[in-house]
Amino acid sequence: MIDFLRGRVVHIETEYVVLDVRDVGYRVFVPNPYALGRGDEPVQLFIHHHVREDAIQLFGFPTREEQSMFRRLLDVNGIGPKVALGVLAGGRPEVVAAAIQHENLGFLTKLPGIGKKTAQRMILDLKDKLGPVDASYAAAPSLQLTLETKVAEAEESNWAAAREALSGLGYRESELDKAWHTMKKEVTGAESPDFLMKKALQQLFQG
Repeated sequence: MIDFLRGRVVHIETEYVVLDVRDVGYRVFVPNPYALGRGDEPVQLFIHHHVREDAIQLFGFPTREEQSMFRRLLDVNGIGPKVALGVLAGGRPEVVAAAIQHENLGFLTKLPGIGKKTAQRMILDLKDKLGPVDASYAAAPSLQLTLETKVAEAEESNWAAAREALSGLGYRESELDKAWHTMKKEVTGAESPDFLMKKALQQLFQG
């Protein structure tokens, strides 16, 4: 069983990256592929090894917390690997955990692939099953922030990743600031960097 992989990102698609580990390319599905970027510096991804009758897939995460939350989400009836990946693309583990703790259906239903019934199952199945590490997301003194603050932090973090990718395409800071100013009132904090990047490109094309 693979616990983690460490290597260079040599190819990026909308759902996965290809990680070069000692001249072997591993296709790893990750929450926000463009946030990892490409380069000579190695990255480390904590792996969930998912085996189906028709496929063997690797899902990777920059932190143990994301790996742990991904596995917990898979325990919820109706949530498969792709939906769980979308949840983590839309919010960091502490944001998702806080929404579950506070039974915030409004936030949960804005996550990719999550409808009202699935959000209710997430709360029912996970609220009372979060272990000490998970519970610390919502209860630790250092994280005594309102859910709204957490959502705002996720929004800024996801835009930062999208902005970096757009800068790599040659767009100027002034152009990106203008696009973000127009977009910001329309986003909820649940959008992934990939979604924000595409939305920003629409704004940039419009001028």
